Amino acid sequence: MKTSVINQIKTLLGMEVKLETMKLMDGITIFEADTFETDKEVFIVTEDEQKIPVPIGEYELEDGRILVVEVEGIILEIKEVATEEEVVEETPEVEEEVEAQATPTAKKTIESVVKETFFAEIEKLTQENIELKAQIELLSKVEEVATEATELTEVKPIAFNPENTNEVEHFQYASKRPRSIMDSIIEKINN
Repeated sequence: MKTSVINQIKTLLGMEVKLETMKLMDGITIFEADTFETDKEVFIVTEDEQKIPVPIGEYELEDGRILVVEVEGIILEIKEVATEEEVVEETPEVEEEVEAQATPTAKKTIESVVKETFFAEIEKLTQENIELKAQIELLSKVEEVATEATELTEVKPIAFNPENTNEVEHFQYASKRPRSIMDSIIEKINN
């Protein structure tokens, strides 16, 4: 408990934290954890030093113990090796076949899970990238519409100006001629 708190503090400060490592029976696959105890995180260390949470399952360690993982990346328990008397009770041929098959299968399972996880993450990131590009395009269109709207609001509407009057000059024909009775009658009709 105290060491995990100290390791967390060292991690936050950027200091190097020494983790325990164990190999599987195949001698190739390496597991890494703060300590190999119940409820501790455990990772698979890949060739390129990536740390991947251990998939659910049982794994036989190099020292003969069995590591049980029920939640991805969390140790449920570490079982000790069964006594030889129990092994003798079972058929030895079946156990040898199971051991021969368990080791490569565990490695293949781990490799396939690692590859599937890797490709799934790439596919997920690609999908997120496409969605983000669509959102950026949508936002750029919204910005264009917003700039057009602000340009339109800056245009002042045409308003009526009462001071601006156009005076039309009427030209009258024969304005200097003498008035007749007919002129007065037409004038009364028009008004």
